[in-house]
Formats: sequence, C-alpha cells, structure tokens
Amino acid sequence: MTKYIFTTGGVLSSVGKGTVTASVGKILQVRGFSVSAVKIDPYLNCDAGTMNPYQHGEVYVTEDGGEMDLDLGTYERFLDINLSRENNITTGQIYLTVIERERKGEYLGQCVQIIPHITTEIKRRIKEAAKRAGVEILLVEVGGTVGDIEGLPFLEAIRQMRLEEGYMNTLFIHVALVPYLEATGEYKTKPVQHSVQELRRIGIQPDIIVARAREAISGEPRRKIALFGSVDDRAVFFSPNVESIYQLPLVLDEQGLGDFICERLGLPKRKPDWSSWEAIANSMTKGDQVVRIAMCGKYAKLADSYLSVNEALKHAAAYCGAKVEISWLETEKFEQDPSSLKKLLEYDGVLVPGGFGSRGAEGKIMAIEFARKNDIPFLGICFGFQLAIVEFARNVVGLEKANSTEVDPDTPHPVVDLLPEQRGISELGGTMRLGAEPVLVMPNTLAHTLYGREVIYERHRHRYEVSPEYREAIESKGMVFSGLCVRGVRAEILELPDRYFFFATQYHPEFKSRPGKPDPAFYGFIKAALCKKAGKPKPDFSDPPRDYAAAYTAFGRRVQKR
Repeated sequence: MTKYIFTTGGVLSSVGKGTVTASVGKILQVRGFSVSAVKIDPYLNCDAGTMNPYQHGEVYVTEDGGEMDLDLGTYERFLDINLSRENNITTGQIYLTVIERERKGEYLGQCVQIIPHITTEIKRRIKEAAKRAGVEILLVEVGGTVGDIEGLPFLEAIRQMRLEEGYMNTLFIHVALVPYLEATGEYKTKPVQHSVQELRRIGIQPDIIVARAREAISGEPRRKIALFGSVDDRAVFFSPNVESIYQLPLVLDEQGLGDFICERLGLPKRKPDWSSWEAIANSMTKGDQVVRIAMCGKYAKLADSYLSVNEALKHAAAYCGAKVEISWLETEKFEQDPSSLKKLLEYDGVLVPGGFGSRGAEGKIMAIEFARKNDIPFLGICFGFQLAIVEFARNVVGLEKANSTEVDPDTPHPVVDLLPEQRGISELGGTMRLGAEPVLVMPNTLAHTLYGREVIYERHRHRYEVSPEYREAIESKGMVFSGLCVRGVRAEILELPDRYFFFATQYHPEFKSRPGKPDPAFYGFIKAALCKKAGKPKPDFSDPPRDYAAAYTAFGRRVQKR
C-alpha cells in the first residue's frame, strides 16, 4: 500500500514548501524507497499556461506537454524523475470534471456539493497518481497557506485520507515561517502557533513541523513550537537559509528528519547513502571560478520567472568547476537607451530566454546583435532563438524590417511566423506546441558534438517557428541549422560557426537539466564563457556531459513505437 506524505504551509506563501517536499523525497530516495510527487494548486486556472510569470513564476513544461507549476521542476531536479501533467492538480481541473459529470447526469439526480463530490474527485486524483507511479511513497504538496478559502476543499480531502488510508500510511508536514525581529533580536514563534491552530480547526494535526527561519534554532523557540503545535520536540525541524537549495536535504536529515519519518510511517530503518548527492551539493558551492551571465529578458524583476534557466546555469557551472553570477537585465532599457548595451561587455555570456509578445522584443534583438558583433558567447532559448533569426535576417542577410509576425503582423519579411497547426485556434490554454518532441541533430556540427547523438527529445512551448521559405537565404550567409524536426522542415537548433559560441534552440533545454547532469546546451555556453574569459581558444567540447541522455530513454522508446 502506498504511503502518503502531505505538506501544508502557513503564515505566507513562497516559504519553501516545494523545496522541503522535494528534500523529503530525496531523504527517502537515498534510503532506497521509491517516491513521486504531486503539487496541488488551489487557483481556478486549469493549469499555469495562461498565467503571467509575474503572477506565478515560470511555467514548467513536462514531457507529456503539461504546463505546470514551477514546483514540479523542483521535484524533477531533486528526484531525477520525469513527472506528467497528472502530477499537478488545480481547482479548475477538479470543478470542471465534476461539473461535466453533473451535466452528463452521472450523479443520478444528487445535489452536487463540495463534500462529498469535490473532495472525492480530489482524493481520486491523488490515489490515481500514486497508482500510476507505482511508488512506495507519494509526496503531496498543498499550495497556498492554511486559511485560504480556495484551499479548504483540498485540506478537507487530505483530512479524509487520514481516515481512509490509516494513521500509519499518512503523514502531515506543516511548513511555516519563524520571523526574526530585528528590534528585539529574537525569533518569534507566534505566527507558527497560529498557523498550526488554524490547521487544527480544519481537523488536521501536523505530525511534523518544519520551521522556516534564516538559521537553525534551538532552545526556547523550539520548545514553544513543539508545545503549542502539540508535537514532540523530536518532530520540530528547521529549514534555514542555505547557499544552495541542494544542501537542504542534507541539512534536514542531519536533524533526524529521515529517521523520524521512517519511524512514524513504520518503514524499514535503512542507512542513507548520501555520497552521490553530497558531491552534487558541494559542487554547487565550491567552484573556484566565477562566470558572469547577463540574462536579457522582460520579467527581470522576479527571479522565479526564469527559475529553470537559473538552475540550469548553476548545474552547468558546477559541472565546469565554477560558480555563476546571473544579472537580470530588462531589455526595454536597451530600447530607451541604446548606449546601455555597452554594459554587456562586463559579462562573460549573454542569454536571451523564452517569452512572448512585443514588449522588450526590440531590446532583445539589440542585445543579440551586440553579442554577435562583439563575439560574446550567446545562448538563445525559444523566443531568443526566434529573435536571433530576426537579428541575423536584418543585419546579415539584408532583409530590412524582417520580424516575427508575433511582434509585427505586417512585417514585409516574416522570417518567423505562426505554426501552420496554430492557425484558426481561438483558445489559449494548452494549445501551443507542447512537450517533448524528437529533434534530429546534424552531423559535423557543434550541436552534435555537445549532444553526442543523432536524435534527442526536447520539451517545447511555442506557437511560432522559423519560416521555411527564408531558411535558404539565411543559411547562405553562414548560419547553420544544426537541429531539425523529424520531417526536416522545422528548425530546432541554430549556430554560427564563425563565432566563438553562438547557439540557440527552439525548445527549452532548461527543463531537462539536472544537478550533476547539466543540459549540453547550457554546458557548452558556460564552458565557452569561461574559456573566452580566460583568453583561451575556442573550446573543442571534448568532454560534454553524457548522463543527461537517461532522461530521454523512456519517452524516446514511446515515440519510436508510434
């Protein structure tokens, strides 16, 4: 029987529930238990696909094309597993399903209510996720905070699961903030106390309390949390600030969290093997070089807008024995003051990430041109790939006013245009080209050197593509399309062989990157930036990471069968 660990949060959001949930999963993994994870998001959206990154951070894409909450990415990176769209449950999904069933008469004249119909559907989805994964332990994170109106049906559902699945098969972890009051120089536990009291009013008594604080706390604050939270002293743990989030599982396990969970759930007590993960965590903090990267986008005010890109850069830097410093630059400022482009000379690499819309697009094009002309290592992702085409078409091919029809529908040279299958689509949610698709990697190219294989499977999220009718003109001026879709029509990777490192992908390589297993595109970018900084010749990339390939295997087999 699958055991369930439910994580709830209190006081405020973004307190680190996702990282704690992923850390608990890793703590169990290194003890030999199989785990998977589900994220519950109480918002009414069916998925995160239509939300602005400033509202909810990046939209994470799974292998099967689900547009997910960014915590799914944290789970995948920590646990090195591929999750699916069914691993993210939202209020919108639940209510839509129940209403559709009611319209079909499946409730046989019943008065459809939150309890039992909504809660039953929530429980069904959680149990289905466990059954589909076939794991010993399923981690379930309930988004938001205790007391949110929209979260109440989910909390009621997991309360019922304690009764249905049994005490020894369910465990509640509550994560709450312990603020530090500068004026008095003390930690205040009252917010945690009130948060736990609110949870108990709903009918849930936490088994474990994880206090989020800037450092580990002992003594009186810990005693108060245990006393007023009605848990044993041994059940209070602290999630302190760490240099790298990948250190958190080690920090929590050192406090005894793993042994406590095993004891509480009646799991065999096994000795954890942290050797591999400890090496990875250490590599993220002990680089003897620093590489500075300029992230040129339009969501620069919120780092979570590019969370997976940030993590992929860190993975690649650690693999190269370095640390990365990322500066988020608003490209609209380049449009307002072109002289500010000179600031890019202070960086070792320029990255233009994915995005949508015309705001800041011209500034991104200006940044790409500056990087190309000054031979600064460059990596473009999705929209960055498309705008690299626009820049090259304008300034090298000579197609004045070339553009993407997304930015300028009336451009005389639509070098980037809407995908044919997107024409006539009226709904925005879940209608893009989404999920992993095979990409053919051309021989004798930088891409083939980096990836080391002829076919890769990469995750996409876009509506526009390079116009096939312009490819010949672009290639005649020296740009190489080193990755194509299986039919050879759709461009997936571009590179400029005459540049030190100029590489861009239509897909999102950041979603496949893992700590200790960096994505090859990011690895190439970081290694080139380090070598250029050191004044070395263009690297030959003779030692690219190969472990990344494991992430392609299962999906690749399914595609080949089709």
